[in-house]
Amino acid sequence: MILRKLAPLLAGCAALVLAGAAQAGTSISSSRFCDRAQELTATEQDRLLRFAAVVREELAASEGSVALISRSGLDLARFGIRYSHAALAWRHDNDSGWSARQLYYACDEGRPRIFDQGTAGFAMGTENPALGYISLVKLPAETVPPLRRALLDPVRVQQLLAGRYSANAYAFNLTYQNCNQWVVEMLASAWGELAAGGDLRVRAQDWLRTAPYAPAPVDVGARWLMLGSIFVPLVHMDDHPPEAIRSMQLAVSLPASLEAFARQRLPASERVEICHDGKQVVVHRGWEPIADGCVPGANDRVIALDDTWRPQAD
Repeated sequence: MILRKLAPLLAGCAALVLAGAAQAGTSISSSRFCDRAQELTATEQDRLLRFAAVVREELAASEGSVALISRSGLDLARFGIRYSHAALAWRHDNDSGWSARQLYYACDEGRPRIFDQGTAGFAMGTENPALGYISLVKLPAETVPPLRRALLDPVRVQQLLAGRYSANAYAFNLTYQNCNQWVVEMLASAWGELAAGGDLRVRAQDWLRTAPYAPAPVDVGARWLMLGSIFVPLVHMDDHPPEAIRSMQLAVSLPASLEAFARQRLPASERVEICHDGKQVVVHRGWEPIADGCVPGANDRVIALDDTWRPQAD
């Protein structure tokens, strides 16, 4: 029963499966999870591309060359969760743009992989083309070099990748991993100045415990029954402590906890939230979230999504 309650929310970060498989040249599995593709109309695609252009402009204006980037996926507003999938974005050496490095679940292989994706693809990977959110945490430029080196080190990237995926992976266990857990372990390896090695995940989790990194517990109470069972094959409970299962309070890495951790470690970090409602894009600066429904505040920038606006050239 708990698995059925957990599945829809915590598999949210695995929504990258479709984009990852398509862009990596693999075929989509016929499983129910991997059949969640949707066709966009020409108008929807145009508006999402314009939304992505605003995200790209915000990244281009960053002083540093690495940022924490998160996006909304499944509609989890009823549970107070806006973001389900996080990645680390980095600026290319020739300043030609940004890419997001992230974990995705490869359906055909039945295992997690690391996938690099352009800004547009990342921003367009939301479940609802009529309402979407992107959050950027711009890290202080002087703190970025160690993280950038770790993020672009192919050996370290793979040493931090678990062999098995679980959408609700426990934050302090090596059995599974979800997309957000890979990101926070990458942060730990860089901020903790951990040497590469086969036990890097062990040392990264040890460092996170003492940092301390404390992901906000996810409450899997009775309201989860409203969403039904969709992604049960990618949800597991055997890595969670018995007391967490009994209390139905699970320590799972979600973007909000990663952002709070970055703010705790690097107080000078800046947060920018960008959303669209199909009619306009809103750019909101600060750690307080933008109002639900992408409603702009008094000091927010608003960009109309009409035929008169076009993104700036790269």
